Amino acid sequence: MWSEHCSYKNSIKWLKTLPRDGKRMLVKAGEENAGLMDIGDGYGVVFKIESHNHPSAIEPFQGAATGVGGIHRDIFTMGARPVASLNSLRFGSLQEGKTQHLLAGVVRGIGHYGNCFGVPTVGGEIYFEDCYHTNPLVNAMSVGTLKEGTTVSATAKGIGNPVFFVGSATGKDGIGGASFASADITEESTEELPAVQVGDPFQEKKLLEACLEVLKTNAVVGMQDMGAAGIICSTAEMSAKGEVGMRIDLDKVPTRQKNMKTWELLLSESQERMLMVVEKGKEEQVIRVFEKWDLPCAEIGEVTGDGLLKFYMHGELEAEIPAYELVLGGGAPQYEREFREPAYLEKIRAFDPGTVKVPDNLKAVAEQLIKIPNIASKRWIYLQYDSMVGAGNTSTNEPSDAAVVIAKPTAKGLALTTDCNSRYVFADPYKGAMIAVSEAARNIVCSGGLPLGITNCLNFGNPYDPEVYYQFVQAIKGMGEACRKFDTPVTGGNVSFYNQNPEGPVYPTPTIGMVGLIENIENKMTLDFKKAGDLVFLLGKSKADIGSSEYLQKIAGIEYSAAPEFDLDTEYVLQQRLAALIREKLVVSAHDVSEGGLFIALAESGFSRNLGFEVAAADTGIRKDAYWFGEAQSRVVVSVSPDKKDQFIAALGDHPYEALGSVSSGRITVDGQDWGGIEEWKAQYDTAIESLLASGAYAQ
Repeated sequence: MWSEHCSYKNSIKWLKTLPRDGKRMLVKAGEENAGLMDIGDGYGVVFKIESHNHPSAIEPFQGAATGVGGIHRDIFTMGARPVASLNSLRFGSLQEGKTQHLLAGVVRGIGHYGNCFGVPTVGGEIYFEDCYHTNPLVNAMSVGTLKEGTTVSATAKGIGNPVFFVGSATGKDGIGGASFASADITEESTEELPAVQVGDPFQEKKLLEACLEVLKTNAVVGMQDMGAAGIICSTAEMSAKGEVGMRIDLDKVPTRQKNMKTWELLLSESQERMLMVVEKGKEEQVIRVFEKWDLPCAEIGEVTGDGLLKFYMHGELEAEIPAYELVLGGGAPQYEREFREPAYLEKIRAFDPGTVKVPDNLKAVAEQLIKIPNIASKRWIYLQYDSMVGAGNTSTNEPSDAAVVIAKPTAKGLALTTDCNSRYVFADPYKGAMIAVSEAARNIVCSGGLPLGITNCLNFGNPYDPEVYYQFVQAIKGMGEACRKFDTPVTGGNVSFYNQNPEGPVYPTPTIGMVGLIENIENKMTLDFKKAGDLVFLLGKSKADIGSSEYLQKIAGIEYSAAPEFDLDTEYVLQQRLAALIREKLVVSAHDVSEGGLFIALAESGFSRNLGFEVAAADTGIRKDAYWFGEAQSRVVVSVSPDKKDQFIAALGDHPYEALGSVSSGRITVDGQDWGGIEEWKAQYDTAIESLLASGAYAQ
């Protein structure tokens, strides 16, 4: 319970500095299992992101699968029905056999659990960098909706109220999982394999339906899922929050293995289990619902008034401890850690872009870029996910920068995204985290939405390393500043330290999960060019900036370079202006410029309908590799019907823009040169990851 994973002992001081209030907040960060925000018409959206990094490094299939199951439980334990799943994944080089093994297992695990559980996987991101070779990152996000007033709290109250165990029977899987998550990955980590939980999505589907049904009986006082640290965690957190205690008879806990010891019952992290406090006298109503769904349901104790957790086995008192002493905000320790600027930042400051020669053949560079796994289509991955179950996902055939799902039964849409360019955060933790929040907001706005709030998954190395802790502190500061600017409070999330192997830490990766609201789903904006002859514009300014770009690192081979230039006020104005253009129906597509730069954004805009483009660089004097492949921020590619051109330019006012050219019927022309047909580029883009896997160890 005092492990990093449960108590946040090395991070809580800085987490408290993040903005956690907003006009749409219905539950503050940390109060419940997930954040809850108002979307109007009497409905709310519940969302959270969490990591399952270490289990996935050891057993990728079950590690990823149980990560998905756990985050969905956080949503429905509040009374919400999960409607969408997203993820953010990081692996080592895709040319390595180990990476291919981990990738295949993780993707299969995510797909297996989500597809069987019946919640669509609608979006996500994936990056391949050498620093994640031993320690991949697997972050899972779940989003649900509920009717206001139907939430249930993870709080125990009512002295004498019975405590129920519901869901799957308890086994020995997952014992020590919370501690395992709070240690570095080493060569000996495979010996920790018993700490990886085993998931059963069909059991969780039944548990979801049973929990939502039992809540309608009004018999449930409080409910908490059994995640990290199992029974000890759920009893302690519910009791401490309600300022009560519990008496628990561990011999009454349903088990699937014989002769389990007391400590094993307390610490097992078997999946698909809930702890429930029920109003005394209504026990039969609860039992009937769980019998209907053929799920174990047992009364294992009662709420007491002394603040103590007392665990009995066959009538013998085995353990007794104040609940308050175990939990965050109670007796769990809180530390201030030393931090200092990492030495590698000197190399970053020393980088001179003038030492990089502008390539003679830009088309050849673009052909290399389109096949880099960080840029290329993730088709091989997302085709393994059911994105359409539930019939609420609108993004399958109409791509947009954020996934858009219908917030049934309303006519509203939810725009959902996960974002973080960890190389930017490595180069400048403060600015990189600001960019992560800003890109998430930009993706929401490009899709026609209003950013509401974020959940974060803060993946860093060992907090006892002052250079790692510097990255963490600076990232929190940058994230907080950006969230205040966009009025997107932090609703909750997860800190994952110790993402480190013997060679060093992973890139600092503060993953942002953001939810936005589209008041009318009909006003969704997509990223694809619509027809030949439409005009193509760039909102924002091109810059002579190649820092930390895919082009610079993967093609020019420069590892240390500055993060892209970034100004928060400029970004905010861009998003406000773009939102107005979409509202006024003056653009027919919008796609932000991110990895790979302007050319990649244009190509991605053309792929969906096999439309090309005829474009030329504005006469800015900017070096051509920076113009087409640099990743300067606060830029969006839009297309405009010719008959709306004058209105569009008038609405832009003094906002910077560049007229790039027009949409073509299929050819790509750049600066007067014919670069071939869009279908040839699309084929390269679609098959790059599949080709790497087919030629590597995974194929065997």
